[in-house]
Amino acid sequence: MVPGLASLDVSISSAAVAAASGLGFGLSLIVAIGAQNAFVLRQGISGGHVLAVVTVCAVSDIVLIAAGVGGFGVIVQAAPGVVVVARYAGAAFLIGYAALAARRAFGSTALTVESAKATAAFGATVATCLALTWLNPHVYLDTVVLLGSLASTYGSPDRWFLGAGAMLASVLWFTALGFGARLLGPLFVRPSAWRVLDAVIAVVLLGLGLGLLFSG
Repeated sequence: MVPGLASLDVSISSAAVAAASGLGFGLSLIVAIGAQNAFVLRQGISGGHVLAVVTVCAVSDIVLIAAGVGGFGVIVQAAPGVVVVARYAGAAFLIGYAALAARRAFGSTALTVESAKATAAFGATVATCLALTWLNPHVYLDTVVLLGSLASTYGSPDRWFLGAGAMLASVLWFTALGFGARLLGPLFVRPSAWRVLDAVIAVVLLGLGLGLLFSG
């Protein structure tokens, strides 16, 4: 075998392994019940601004993953004050959003798929999605610190293939969750189903918010 071709084969192989590792690691971090996923699920079921929500979540993850792979995780670890501020801001937002979900769950207004779709304007939906993403310290821990730490064990350019795999995981997950959730639409023709969903969301977000508030 020509030496140059052998070297190329090794490079392609190591890049593929790094990308696969990033894909698997990214999915392991993102496929969990959390504030962001709960919001995407609700929007997907209602059909309200799904493309915008999926895009915001995926692009945000891509930016954060790039920051982690690029070494920004070291800066985050070296500035604990920033993490503390983000933790309390995120806790306040999550608890507040949990209260809104609880209000929907136990309110007197009956929700259907169509009425849920019309409850929030485009701007408000995007703003809420951005807040749930960027005010959640766990997002930084997962994408910037943990993934960044893993990427630091790889040489260049393999660590960027690792990052690309993680980015692909986010795009695939949010696309599947947002647009696949509409398959649950028939289950949510009854107002009681929406109340159950919002009650679950309220409990999840309240737990996450209190966990942030009393952690550390």
